[in-house]
Amino acid sequence: MAEQPARKGMKPYEAQVVRTEWITPHMVRVVLGGEGLAGFAIGECTDQYLKLVFAPEGVSYPEPFDMERVRKEFPREQWPILRTYTVRSWDAALGELTVDFVVHGNEGLAGPWAARAQVGETIHFAGPGGDYAPSASADWHLLVGDESALPAIAASMERMPAGAVVHAFVEVEGSEEEQKVVTPDGTEITWLHRGDRPVGELLVAAVTGLEFPAGEVSAFVHGEAGFVKDLRRHLRLERQIPREQLSVSGYWRLGQDDEGWRAAKREWNEQVEREQEQTT
Repeated sequence: MAEQPARKGMKPYEAQVVRTEWITPHMVRVVLGGEGLAGFAIGECTDQYLKLVFAPEGVSYPEPFDMERVRKEFPREQWPILRTYTVRSWDAALGELTVDFVVHGNEGLAGPWAARAQVGETIHFAGPGGDYAPSASADWHLLVGDESALPAIAASMERMPAGAVVHAFVEVEGSEEEQKVVTPDGTEITWLHRGDRPVGELLVAAVTGLEFPAGEVSAFVHGEAGFVKDLRRHLRLERQIPREQLSVSGYWRLGQDDEGWRAAKREWNEQVEREQEQTT
């Protein structure tokens, strides 16, 4: 089952690979450009995302690429596969769009593509979309995620209001996966090295053990669905944080491939909400 279609209003674009760079052993940065990015712009959200388009193996589409035409003329099993990735940065002056990909060998679809991407290679996508930005009215900010959420957390750190109080926790495999993130006022990410521990275990411990500053928090918690569920419950029930102050989502789920997780994600979200309502 392919991922759900891009939201209405997300404009289709075509771009070419300008350059790639391995910024850690498991994350590759792909910079896109070209005339097909004319008119592209991002808004105020710091979790701006794209729906990258990949054709099933052995399938090619007529140019110029048209999603609606493909869906009308091709059987469903040959429809494009979509993968959602965060915009790391957009340089309007240079017309360059940067996207970071977590890569674990040949696992998945987008990661292996990014690892092998060649300069000049074309990719299609729709976007951008986005739902979160650091609240200017919040007294402090909580940013929590694993590698998959790092691009959004880094972009959010760089856009924090001057003087913002920020607690940012990012869990990675080891010190070699840390990145330099330049932020206003020298605010830093707290890096947690997972090693052989379960994904998210250190993040849950860090947040549940944190002495929350006084005042209203704006929280962004994204990554593996298991720890995200635990922290959503903790923040809503034990910390009594209103839903509207939280941006919480499972980007992926341990033990499920991309297609399986995307098929189950809506039901998972509804189940978590029901559980929270039953305990309040």
